[in-house]
Amino acid sequence: MRTSSSGGSGRVAGTGPQRVSRASNHRRPHKATRPPCFPQLPHAYRTPASNICLRVLDVTAVLPLFSFLPSRSAESLTHVEHVAPRHGSTAAWPAWTPPALRAAFAARGVALPWTHQATAASLAWSGTHTVIATGTGSGKSLAYQLPALAALLTDDKATVLYLSPTKALAADQLRSLHGLDLPGIRPATYDGDTAREERDWVRQHARVVLTNPDMLHHGILPNHASWARFLRGLRIVVVDECHTYRGVFGSHVAHVLRRLRRVTGRYTPRGLAGPCFVLASATSGDPRASGSRLVGLPMTAVTEDASPRGGVTFALWEPPLLPAAPDLSSAGSAFASSAVAASAAATSAAAASAAAASAAAASAVPTSAAATAAFPAGAVRASAAGSALAGEPVLAENYGVGPHSGVAVAVRDAEPVRRSALRETADLLTEAVVAGVRTLAFVRSRKGAEVVASMARRSLDQAVPGLGDRVAAYRAGYLREERRALERDLMDGTLLGLASTNALELGVDLVGLDAVLISGYPGTLASLWQQAGRAGRAGRDALCVLVARDDPLDTYLVHHPEALFGKPVEATVLDPANPHVLAPQLCCAAAEMPLTPADLPLFGPTAEATLDALVAAGILRRRPSGWYWTERQRPDVDLRGAGGGPIAVVEEATGRLLGTVDTGSAHHQVHTGAVHLHQGTAYVVDKLDLADSVALVHAEEPDWSTHPRDVTSLTVLSVRQTRTAGPVTLSLGEVEVTSQVVSYQRRRISSGEVIDTCQLDLPERILKTVAVWWTVSPEALDEAGVAEVDWPGALHAAEHASIGLLPLVATCDRWDIGGLSTALHADTGLPTVFVYDGHPGGAGFAERAFDVATDWLGATRTVVAECRCEQGCPSCVQSPKCGNGNNPLNKHDAVQVLSLVLSSL
Repeated sequence: MRTSSSGGSGRVAGTGPQRVSRASNHRRPHKATRPPCFPQLPHAYRTPASNICLRVLDVTAVLPLFSFLPSRSAESLTHVEHVAPRHGSTAAWPAWTPPALRAAFAARGVALPWTHQATAASLAWSGTHTVIATGTGSGKSLAYQLPALAALLTDDKATVLYLSPTKALAADQLRSLHGLDLPGIRPATYDGDTAREERDWVRQHARVVLTNPDMLHHGILPNHASWARFLRGLRIVVVDECHTYRGVFGSHVAHVLRRLRRVTGRYTPRGLAGPCFVLASATSGDPRASGSRLVGLPMTAVTEDASPRGGVTFALWEPPLLPAAPDLSSAGSAFASSAVAASAAATSAAAASAAAASAAAASAVPTSAAATAAFPAGAVRASAAGSALAGEPVLAENYGVGPHSGVAVAVRDAEPVRRSALRETADLLTEAVVAGVRTLAFVRSRKGAEVVASMARRSLDQAVPGLGDRVAAYRAGYLREERRALERDLMDGTLLGLASTNALELGVDLVGLDAVLISGYPGTLASLWQQAGRAGRAGRDALCVLVARDDPLDTYLVHHPEALFGKPVEATVLDPANPHVLAPQLCCAAAEMPLTPADLPLFGPTAEATLDALVAAGILRRRPSGWYWTERQRPDVDLRGAGGGPIAVVEEATGRLLGTVDTGSAHHQVHTGAVHLHQGTAYVVDKLDLADSVALVHAEEPDWSTHPRDVTSLTVLSVRQTRTAGPVTLSLGEVEVTSQVVSYQRRRISSGEVIDTCQLDLPERILKTVAVWWTVSPEALDEAGVAEVDWPGALHAAEHASIGLLPLVATCDRWDIGGLSTALHADTGLPTVFVYDGHPGGAGFAERAFDVATDWLGATRTVVAECRCEQGCPSCVQSPKCGNGNNPLNKHDAVQVLSLVLSSL
């Protein structure tokens, strides 16, 4: 173990983070060793199990999280970072603050605003478009509430529009506004949960409308005439948690906001400026530029956080290795990850089926004979993207040619795998609840959240009957009443533990939480710190534990804490010029009001060329007065690029609506025969009806899990940029990816044994997107010592690792991107590795990868080379998304290939 101290931006001088780490040894099993002792301190400041000192922070409430696993905490705890408390700095109320508003805040306990709140509020009051980017729990709400409510109290015709990415956040803001008890502000939510009879009242009477970009796009802008009263008085537009608007979704939202500016201009009284935009963001890289790109207006950034902050102890936790087990015979159908499934099976059939199916626990490695029987030798290796093609395993259907397509397979001992991050998180949550520590566990998937809650409930009920009732799951797809009830129970202490997706990451003021568990790196530093900030609000000390999944990125981060702490938060990536976004958004704008030449600067320099293409296609019609929408129906544009509305999950016997699944995931998550989890109960899908957007299910507790299989092919359409460096060529361009879910496997939970493979009849999905790819000459591979027969495995392993590490340099998630590798691609004529955006038209991730290729591939090589496994494991080159069952993979030669690429670039 080593200790170190370093300062960091935004920290009080002399109170930088205190660090405790252990050296990387992340694949070979080893005995836990007692770390060197720190100077003698009171026992309450030290974890009994590992003797790791948590200095400064009063950890008496959260200590049980470290002490409950004395047999392996010294092995699992790789690093402890302490961020010291910070004192706050207040400012006087702005002179323009109405006395009634000042009194309302005082009644809530706000005697004076923090300096950053007063600064941002004054900028907005003066009409300056402002983005406030400060830490979680820093009081950003008051910064925009102050000018917004002041406008309402001083002008009885003024209105305010509030946009949030989640319904939970809007509901929290509504509670906050009602709590101020101010006369005449009339706040109301307007979203998909708003009853029809309430919507008319909102349009006619509400002065603060709390909604989301989807409802603004579908409900308000197309019917702007009905909103004339509201739009005429619009003074302030609040865009909360604006850092979440990234990728394709962010690009769509950028145009929705431009359409709002255009429509509002029609109703704004002559001589008055349009509404002032106030953006609230988590700490992010260059919030001024990101905010300006989102709204299309110059922004002023407020980034100095003057709020007080309690101490935060941030622990990096790596689950222990499970005992290695040999592969079964060639006829076998067992998987190296069966130990993971078996550990999950100890809880319940329902939870285990999902755990085995979840990405965190399903790094399956088939036996050699099973692999060669299932996949023809030389099949192009592919890993699918998560959005447009859905985020589950896929196959590739392009086959290599000649000797390049050989696959060498040998029976070997399976590499040891780590205990499932879901199982580890469930255990930590269980122990926290037993100790009375109020804890929120963030899990990356809906199914994972259900699994963690289910496992924790079962463990708690075994320890103390009835205690499991104090743990629940929370995710999108629940009905409104369920979500609101869970939020109330968490805030009033009825629930001690909650397993949630990122639906609770944003904004909701969850007072009284002591600890946060994060099951797997959430993809961006912005999300990591947002989730960590859910605990310890209102100046309380807090604990956060990042539980690493067994994948390359998480492994890299828990052994390279410098990549997390003291590093600038990444800038938000979005591309409003994406033609797949701009064209449909221009159609929406033309349907709202005919477009004129004066409108074109709003939509960017490529707007006119895009309009010409739409006219040529007969979608728009050009007239002397502008461009007109030609259809009677409004354009059907999905902001999230999912390709349609959600799929309703309905219990067939009762007709009860259980929840929804987005269209992009439906082929993989609720295909006919799939196991689906809801509130800890397992259901099996009887029929997926895409025409009616419904999946019919029945309750069942199967002893098997389901794993969909795809076929995928990729064609290069055009090349934008190329960088040639000797035998290596790095390229960026447009590609077309074709994917189809063709079957699914049923696997025995206890052993991973394949029961059978069931065929599916689902339509192909075609994705035109942007990819980055690199080729290597055969001669260079020969000189590097990579035998021709090993090219497929080496490229396949390099592809997996590079997909896993791209989120380190781009604001994407592993499931936002896909990849494909082949020893001979038809379009390049060379050994090639592709990594592509999983969204139509791209989301900016491939461009980012091209720009920082050496950093990206350098980190990739580091992870693979430092991993101490012999032949590849989930921490380096195995992928939970691999449609080829992680076969073939050649870890040693992947390092050689990556070294060759890096030395050339």
